[in-house]
Amino acid sequence: MSPEKSAYALARYSRSADSIVDSLAWVRTHDSSKFLESFYFQYGHASIADLGHIVMCFEGISELAAAEVEDEQLWDGQAKSSRYQDFGKSGFVTPPELDAAQAALFQATGQKLLDTYRVVNDAAFQVLSERLPRPESMKPDAYQRNIAARAFDVARYLLFWAVPTNVGQVTSIRTLEKQIQRLKASPYAEVRAIGDEIAAACAAPPTCKIDPDQPVEPLAPTLAKYCNADAHLMGARSDAAAWAAANLPAYDGAQPPDVDLLKPTDTAAEIVATILYSVCDWPFRALYEWARAASQAVRAEVIDAATKSRTKRDDLLREFRGNLYCFDMIMDVGAYRDMHRHRRCQQYRQSYSGRLGYDVPEVATAAGVEPAFREAMDGALATMRQLPAPASDYLLPFGARSRFLFKMDFAETEYIARVRSGVKGHFSYRKVAWEMKCAMEALEPELARLLEATPPWIEDPLKR
Repeated sequence: MSPEKSAYALARYSRSADSIVDSLAWVRTHDSSKFLESFYFQYGHASIADLGHIVMCFEGISELAAAEVEDEQLWDGQAKSSRYQDFGKSGFVTPPELDAAQAALFQATGQKLLDTYRVVNDAAFQVLSERLPRPESMKPDAYQRNIAARAFDVARYLLFWAVPTNVGQVTSIRTLEKQIQRLKASPYAEVRAIGDEIAAACAAPPTCKIDPDQPVEPLAPTLAKYCNADAHLMGARSDAAAWAAANLPAYDGAQPPDVDLLKPTDTAAEIVATILYSVCDWPFRALYEWARAASQAVRAEVIDAATKSRTKRDDLLREFRGNLYCFDMIMDVGAYRDMHRHRRCQQYRQSYSGRLGYDVPEVATAAGVEPAFREAMDGALATMRQLPAPASDYLLPFGARSRFLFKMDFAETEYIARVRSGVKGHFSYRKVAWEMKCAMEALEPELARLLEATPPWIEDPLKR
């Protein structure tokens, strides 16, 4: 049964005295689109769309697009892993916004990054093999896989947002609808095109059939008719950016630590700071303190800018979710790619500018390839400054540092600190998870006994 008919059956089941077997039999002989048109769209019973789920895969999209696809809180899925597969020969996606000359510059720089990725990967594999001889108890093939994964951990710093990946997801129809609307509102042409393709896929019969002789229904044809770009999201993003450009200077104050934890007590100031966070380069603590000191009229201006485009059909943006622990974190993009998968929190980011520099893995230095590493990284950041935004974002290497805001409750903090600090993890996000734990201990000493995390200096590189 197609997802829309499944949703129809379960919705009817809740609205009649029939058994589920009778409801299924009834639905098979009736048109689900008429039911959805009436109850889902006209009467706003959006919960009906939570009852149908769709499995969808995205092949060969950029890592940047994959991160945008996955940016849903009610999302389940996985992407191709940079720890277990060689991305060195995968090529990369060239942003369609670039003209011929810009594309040529982009491609030359991207190829340089991938060429250096292979050099660093080979050198890291050699150094790690020398440092970590195979234990007698470990089979040779398992040992090779472990060393290869650790080498990829080092080389992945030279991957960049344009490298292609695959993503598989399972979502409800309602989440998929919101995802399509959000993707269609993206500043990136590739991402907007993916939104269009999802809608088209929902309206067409699947290409994979178990029985070639049996007709297959489209997955969600009614849904696909109503998925326009999220006008409120586009308007709020533009209006907030315009307000910030007119009223906030470039930040020249003190820089907080790489993991800075706040527990805001002024909800209005927190919301204002969160609205502005993604459209400026200020640390969250500085924005929050500025918002607390600002007049009620000024704070109202920011809130009005973020809600001016809202209609009665639009929910408030995620920026209005407050009263949580706020972790303002500077981390490399590769670490963010892993941390981004945590769904039980609110996540925001600042622009992918590359202005915060990049990290150099210790193994790259030990392997004697740091000069080549730096040449490729510096070249990528220099080329980014020559290309128009937002297409320039595609060249940002995974080793580049950017600023991200994660809001969560205490239970999610404990979970991330415990899981992401483990010895099986990547050394970059292990450090972030450990510093999250330390920051929470300082803020909430009474709860500190509940926090468990593995210090980054405790290592077991052959453990997977």
